Amino acid sequence: MLQGIFRRVGNVLRGRSTLDEDTIEELEAALVMGDVSAPLAMALVEELRERAERTRVDDDEGLLDLLREIVFERLKPFEDRLVVAPTPPSVWLVLGVNGVGKTTTIAKLAAMLKRQGMSVLLAAGDTFRAAAVEQLQTWAGRIGIDVVAQGKGADPGAVMFDALDSAKARGIDFVIADTAGRLHTKVNLMEELRKMGRIVERANGRPADERLLVLDANTGQNAINQAREFNEAIGVTGLAITKLDSTAKGGALLSLTEEMQIPIKLVGVGERMEDLVPFSAREFADGIV
Repeated sequence: MLQGIFRRVGNVLRGRSTLDEDTIEELEAALVMGDVSAPLAMALVEELRERAERTRVDDDEGLLDLLREIVFERLKPFEDRLVVAPTPPSVWLVLGVNGVGKTTTIAKLAAMLKRQGMSVLLAAGDTFRAAAVEQLQTWAGRIGIDVVAQGKGADPGAVMFDALDSAKARGIDFVIADTAGRLHTKVNLMEELRKMGRIVERANGRPADERLLVLDANTGQNAINQAREFNEAIGVTGLAITKLDSTAKGGALLSLTEEMQIPIKLVGVGERMEDLVPFSAREFADGIV
């Protein structure tokens, strides 16, 4: 599923039995080209060098195995599952800037829950972008679930309140709310997001069970900047990393977890509805080939 993400890294080590200075430089450069931050790339390579010396590894496959294990150990603490509330409805706010695959992620999430026999209601909280409501309604129609919507320019907080009211009346298991594709420069939209969070807490008696931030695997440092801004605004509980197929760089996951300490709940690895899957640190690390 994630094969090829670090192929460039694997190519550096292939055929090498030791980590000489040239190999170390090439390996650091390959990691940085894969969207790992420079300080983290240096730390990973140094850890690899130390382990190789300590364990007396002297072949390329041994070096690759050590690197896979280092990556796995760094990511394993951030492998987590979506929160399901003990008392329905579970409320998941889905956050993210335009273009990261937020609406598609919502649709895939809803389809996944429906396959598990759960009832799902969508809340069209992105009333800012033209056609956002229509997009969500189109997806919902394909999946066979309902959407609570009020049209472009409506108050997202009112949409959220109506969705929760409807979910409780109908005994719905999950409410998944779309939110405007807020750029972190739009302060008023970030405040609107906080307001939605407050409405959920008042109406449901607890904060949103998930505040899931959708990030594009290929955006590198921009993804970290987005995570920082959204986390400050509403407190992100988990990440959904999209576009993590065989062409993705993928190193941003390492930099994100290192800097933000936020768990990765889901990864998108393809176009099909079934291609949104729980994050596996082991599977990611094994992509170093």
